[in-house]
Amino acid sequence: MKGAPTVALLLFFLAIATSMSDYWRETVGMGQPKVSHLHFYFHEVGKGSNPTPILVAEANSTKTSPTSFGSVYVADDPLTEGPNLTSKLIGRAQGIQAACSMTEFNLIMALNFVFTDGEFNGSTLTVVGRNPILQDVREMSVVGGNGVFRLAQGYAQLRTILLATGSLTVEYNVTVIHY
Repeated sequence: MKGAPTVALLLFFLAIATSMSDYWRETVGMGQPKVSHLHFYFHEVGKGSNPTPILVAEANSTKTSPTSFGSVYVADDPLTEGPNLTSKLIGRAQGIQAACSMTEFNLIMALNFVFTDGEFNGSTLTVVGRNPILQDVREMSVVGGNGVFRLAQGYAQLRTILLATGSLTVEYNVTVIHY
């Protein structure tokens, strides 16, 4: 009988925890998923007085690497409606890029597309993935978002349309499922 109060107390708290567990399993309706297709252009300006990617770290061996392996950049790149940098600005691509291959020109990228104009103003999409920049068409994952793109998932297809010294323009076609 010595342990009876302890067992009774344990059973009491177990009963309370079990009765409250239904609250935590409550299903919340999200409505029907929507599919959005976005088309825009990403511009990276690496030269001049206001470069959009900034080198923040590199390994000792990066300077001798043919692929810049080990270099890490933070970027704040403009997103525009058209292929020209002077096209209507619709947002910014803000995030981190790192050269991740010793043998090929590949970046690992984590970017937030911050929309500042138009239908998606105030919303963001998060894109993460490997970007083999010399391939004609690449694909990266849409892993989240906020605002209009809450609970987003999907993919982005990338195609470089301009690669020149100090300048890069990439066409993005994004398909995203959101609620």
